[in-house]
Amino acid sequence: MYLLELGGEDDAFAAREAASAATGIRRIAPGIAVARGIVPERVRGLAYTHRASELLGRGAADLESARAVLEAASIDREGSVAVRATDVHGSSGVSTERAERELGQILVDRGFPVDLEEPDHLLRVVFSAGVLDGDASGDALEPVTDDGDGGDGGDGGDGPAGEQGSVCALGWLAAESVRDFGARAPTDKPFFQPGSMDPLLARAVANVAGARTGATILDPMCGTGGVLVEAGLVGADVIGTDAQAKMAAGARENLAHFLDAENPSPTGANRGSWHVGRGDATRLPLTGDAVDGVVFDAPYGRQSKIDTHRLEDLVSGALAEAHRVAPRAVVLADRSWASEARAAGWELESSFERRVHRSLTRYVMVLERRTA
Repeated sequence: MYLLELGGEDDAFAAREAASAATGIRRIAPGIAVARGIVPERVRGLAYTHRASELLGRGAADLESARAVLEAASIDREGSVAVRATDVHGSSGVSTERAERELGQILVDRGFPVDLEEPDHLLRVVFSAGVLDGDASGDALEPVTDDGDGGDGGDGGDGPAGEQGSVCALGWLAAESVRDFGARAPTDKPFFQPGSMDPLLARAVANVAGARTGATILDPMCGTGGVLVEAGLVGADVIGTDAQAKMAAGARENLAHFLDAENPSPTGANRGSWHVGRGDATRLPLTGDAVDGVVFDAPYGRQSKIDTHRLEDLVSGALAEAHRVAPRAVVLADRSWASEARAAGWELESSFERRVHRSLTRYVMVLERRTA
C-alpha cells in the first residue's frame, strides 16, 4: 500500500490524475489518498500529487496516534533516517516540529542514525482532518481496503466525498513529483497568447489522457502547444493541429524549445517527438485509432475562430473525430458538452469543474469509448 500526498487544490481531480501513475486509489482525508501500487517514474510527472510513500501505517489525526503507529510498526530498513511532517491546511492543529522531533526520537531509540540533509530513508508523516471534497462524478476511482499491512488504527477516515476524515498517515518516501512548472509559465515561453493554459493543468490533463513513454497524444486545437509540451516532457509523442496558421507556427516554436533537447526531461523521461500542422479539428488527416489519447481545449464564448463552423458544429465535429482516432479523450471548455459527447459515441467516465477565476470555470470531461 502507498500513501499519496495530493496537491490540495482539488482532491477529486488530483486523484483522477494520480490514477495515471497508481492503481486502486482511494481518498481518505483532505489532501491524502492511498493506493495499491504505483509506477515511480510516472509519479515524477504528476502535477497535482506531490509524493508517494510506502505506507507504514495510519491512525487518527493526532500525535499520540502517530507515535503508536510508528512504535508498533515493523521496520525492515538499514541506514540513516529523517522525519518530515505536514499538517494539510493546518486542519489537525498538530505541531509538525514536535511531531518530527518525537517520531525521530522513536527511530533513534530503535537504533537508526539521523541524517537531516541526505538521509537514506525519509519518513513522511501527514496529518489531515476535514470533509472530503468532490462528488460521484469526479471521484469514480477503484476503492481499496486495508489488507492487514496498512496499520489502520483509530478513525481511518475511509469514506466517500462529503464524509469527515481524520487521519495521520506515515510512509517511507518512494517517489516525488518534479515541481518545475514555474519554468514554463505561459508568459515565459517563446510564443505566448492570452488565455494560454497554465502548465500544471496542462500536465494533469495530458496525464489523464494517457501521456507516457510509448503513447501518442493528439491536440486538434493545440493553440500555443501547452498540453503537447507537457505530454512530451513525460515521454509521449505528440501531434497538434490548429486552424490558425499563426497558432500552429507558435506551437511549433514552443515545442521545438522544450522537446528538441537531447537530454532527458526533468521528469527523467526521454522527450517525445512532435509534429504540428495547420488543420481542421473536424477533418483530421489521421487514420482510425491513430493515437492513444486526445486532449483539446474547446473555444470559449459563442463563436469559434473557424469561419466555416458554428461553435456547436465545431465541438461536435471535433468530438466525433476524436472518437474515430482514439479510445480516450479529455475535453476542457467553459460549459459542459456532455450531450454532444454522448451523441458522438463517448461515455462520460468522469467530469470536474475547475475554477480559473471569478468569471471563468473550466469544465473537464474525461471520455471513454462505449463498449459493446
